[in-house]
Amino acid sequence: MENKKKVAFYTLGCKLNFSETSTIARSFQNEGFERVDFEEVADMYVINTCSVTENADKQFKQIVKKAMKLNDKAFVAAVGCYAQLKPEELAAVDGVDLVLGATEKFKITDYINDLVKNDMGEVHSCEIEDADFYVGSYSIGDRTRAFLKVQDGCDYKCTYCTIPLARGISRSDTMEGVLKNAKEISAKGIKEIVLTGVNIGDYGKGEFGNKKHEHTFLDLVTELDKVEGIERLRISSIEPNLLKNETIDLVSKSRAFVPHFHIPLQSGSNDILKKMKRRYMRELYIDRVAKIREVMPHACIGVDVIVGFPGETDEHFLETYNFLNELNISYLHVFTYSERDNTEAATMEGVVPMNVRSKRSKMLRGLSVKKRRAFYENQIGTNRTVLFESENKEGYIHGFTENYVKVKTPWNPELVNTLHDIYLTKIDEDGMVRFDFVNVEV
Repeated sequence: MENKKKVAFYTLGCKLNFSETSTIARSFQNEGFERVDFEEVADMYVINTCSVTENADKQFKQIVKKAMKLNDKAFVAAVGCYAQLKPEELAAVDGVDLVLGATEKFKITDYINDLVKNDMGEVHSCEIEDADFYVGSYSIGDRTRAFLKVQDGCDYKCTYCTIPLARGISRSDTMEGVLKNAKEISAKGIKEIVLTGVNIGDYGKGEFGNKKHEHTFLDLVTELDKVEGIERLRISSIEPNLLKNETIDLVSKSRAFVPHFHIPLQSGSNDILKKMKRRYMRELYIDRVAKIREVMPHACIGVDVIVGFPGETDEHFLETYNFLNELNISYLHVFTYSERDNTEAATMEGVVPMNVRSKRSKMLRGLSVKKRRAFYENQIGTNRTVLFESENKEGYIHGFTENYVKVKTPWNPELVNTLHDIYLTKIDEDGMVRFDFVNVEV
């Protein structure tokens, strides 16, 4: 019997990339490849790239180097967002044989014939206008939760963002497609599904390959809530202008959707929001948070924010800081603005010096720690449900409550991937929460 060819994968960037890597990996397994860990010697290494983080190119070079060290004859392919935006740049990296853009990455097995290394990276990337068909995917990173892609691409034109250039127009999976994938995931014994996409509140668009659609995001969550066997559903990140009252109400009464929202704000200053071409003002954001708190006082609300955008003065930054300080939210994801080619913001005046960007980022990260602590303190003395993770970390097992409080208890393998009712008792030195089990003998 001939030896199976081995393929290894490395994913940079977001949860959507992870779900797509899993789908690409399954296509290799269907072609008879054996999937191995990236630390192992393989015949082929596939790197799924990201265009959002500043060090994406540096990271990419290091990962290629690592692959070449493991096997200098291995075939190396780069796919994904950075591969779509800067294909020639990636193709020029020593050791890279194949670069595939936004649409080609799902047909990667068509492009590899003999796995013979090329002298120069070969590029296949479409014009991004051609990225108009939808490929459904989901990833199972661990036994506990899966990321289910429901939508891809974006029609928004935020001035700092390359995603529309890297992923094309907004388009969605069909309702049947999403429900089928959700059932497949639940059949594998996975307890939690996280919905992902580039702009998931836009779900429904492009269901028929054009802008007409019969389903909305509200329809999607309504149907998913009925899928049996899924214990928990989480909405990963949703634009404030697309998070409607009806969706918030549905989550508050839902069987499976958990009270956890992640809502990008980007700036607490209306001046900056306008320059970013965001589709709302801060007043709408206040309104969304108030609505969630009204029907789910215990919900966890996470916020994305960008510091150092061109034209952000100290006054603008303080406006953002004070806005977030007063808002009843639970944690922040802070991004330091970095210039991207072919975006409007890259040519704007009022460039904020790097050291100022770093200082602002540090201030908001400090605020995030304070917010999370206050949120956790607020949860002490309440009953929650925890889903335990699968890793033994220094003798402890960790898990998250439905409203995203991280808890820990001494390691017990029987708890892995199980749900339990617990009573939150205190915050540990490391910031995690300790608890008592409710009515069970463990």
